[in-house]
Amino acid sequence: MSTEKSRPLTSLDLRCSPSYSLAYQDAELMEQPELRPVRLMMEAIKPELGLERENIDSTIVVFGSARIADPDKAKHNLTAAEILLEEKPDDVRRQKRVERARKLLELSKYYVMAREFSRLVAEECLRGDRRNYVIITGGGPGIMEAANRGAHDKGAPSIGLNIDLPCEQEPNPYISPELCFHFNYFAIRKMNFLLRAKALVAFPGGMGTLDELFEALTLRQTGKMQHIPIILFGKHDFWDKVIHFEALVDAGVIAEEDLDLFYVAETPQQAWEYIKRYHDVNASSDLNEK
Repeated sequence: MSTEKSRPLTSLDLRCSPSYSLAYQDAELMEQPELRPVRLMMEAIKPELGLERENIDSTIVVFGSARIADPDKAKHNLTAAEILLEEKPDDVRRQKRVERARKLLELSKYYVMAREFSRLVAEECLRGDRRNYVIITGGGPGIMEAANRGAHDKGAPSIGLNIDLPCEQEPNPYISPELCFHFNYFAIRKMNFLLRAKALVAFPGGMGTLDELFEALTLRQTGKMQHIPIILFGKHDFWDKVIHFEALVDAGVIAEEDLDLFYVAETPQQAWEYIKRYHDVNASSDLNEK
């Protein structure tokens, strides 16, 4: 049995120990369940610091489906689905795929509208040193891409709040790089959508859009957030088929005046004019220029 003592560790040995890492640089520590409050706080603070650094005072939130593509891509998807159906005409799944592709082609007009709406907003966004009415989206494809793209068309900044999903969501290429943020927590992401919001515009969308829309409506209804216009695009084509708002009133579960929490728009110009009237944008811009 050896009686030889182990040699003393050197300073370098100790510095290489995982326990020696600075706490905020210790990735393994940061992933521990006990550090969840710290992670939540960091996700809340990072975008705030980034928006302040870029002189962004206010935003306009655009929500909508990631699956509503631009018309050219939607036509391509329909053609591809039809070709597959021709190979197996009796395949029920392929029949349904064609039906969905055809419906998404009809909805692709909202991609065009979202892009045009953001172009209109971008002209106001570019006024002055501070940035107001900056387009902010979930940073993904579809309607989100269209909104970021419209701002990009005009050379205006726009924000994307991407989030980790089981099917990996990549940021669309039209977000301003310095305003592209990545989230793990839906709750903090949704909070960041609304903190600087001057308006919320909801295009047709799925569960994520419904979640985001109804959270904003609830916060407005209960007075837990600033007064902003909430605008629905495609109420008659889409929203009336998905949500029977009047039935909620008839059932007594919301008040009739709660229907005034949102405004219906059918064109980008109509939506932007309503937002300007709500906040009197032209008057405030004239004052800033004097």
